[in-house]
Amino acid sequence: MLQTVGGQSDVGKLRRVAVKHARDAFGDAAAVDRQWRDLRYLAPPDVTAATPEYERFLALLEAAGIETLGLPPDETVGLDSLYARDASIVCDRGVILCNMGKPQRRTEPAAQEAAFRAAGIPIRGRITGDGTVEGGDVCWIDERTLAVGRGYRTNEAGIRQVRDLVRDCVDEVVVVPLPHWHGPEDVFHLMSIVSPIDRNLFLVYAPLMPVPFREALTSRSIELVEVPDPEFATLGCNVLAVAPREVLMVAGNPETRARLERAGVTVREFAGREICLKGGGGPTCLTRPLTRDRG
Repeated sequence: MLQTVGGQSDVGKLRRVAVKHARDAFGDAAAVDRQWRDLRYLAPPDVTAATPEYERFLALLEAAGIETLGLPPDETVGLDSLYARDASIVCDRGVILCNMGKPQRRTEPAAQEAAFRAAGIPIRGRITGDGTVEGGDVCWIDERTLAVGRGYRTNEAGIRQVRDLVRDCVDEVVVVPLPHWHGPEDVFHLMSIVSPIDRNLFLVYAPLMPVPFREALTSRSIELVEVPDPEFATLGCNVLAVAPREVLMVAGNPETRARLERAGVTVREFAGREICLKGGGGPTCLTRPLTRDRG
């Protein structure tokens, strides 16, 4: 039986999410040692320390009433499979399997497809050929408006395919040109600089935000909470909304937390030294939302 997916929101109450446990993504210390430099991690994750960090993250999801679909161990993928958002996109018609811009991650969409099909989750389609798209470059502004970052991980051919796959459930696809920043090898997506918090509240890192995208948000009466410069590198801008104005974030970003709380946001933290900071992926990256309420 096919399972319901969708919601077309990044802020509605999160009901079901796909995740990849750190122990299943990282394997053992030898596997980490073989991969971390090539994947441009800041340092090798400590597998032993990563497990309790990840368990705390899962406990926060469970406390929020979120059902988790665990992606199984898979020898065809590597450390980056921890960041489950990137290999797929979800719309009301089903899962769109990505075609990764980072070559080392090209096997991840097929691994997710196998898990989703086994769970009865409908597959809408896939990005193919010379098109590349990563899920970290895709977020919902509202249930009929999809933003897609055009950068080193997501190209024009991939965006054209996304448009075709969502044409019957989306009114507008907003293309956001991304900055060069640290270059093509860097871990940088659209959701490195924006996290939806509520339908009228987004968290942003202003210095890297393209003016047309900022204007696209403010024209929709979306208030912007800005991440201070020192907390961008510690993933202050990457927070996961588990419900409107309820978020999970990596500990160590006190000013961002304070700014969110002043905007009426409930913040819950977890330590992310091993599972987030070393690989450059926050709680948004750790999750592939499958089902949300309408934002």
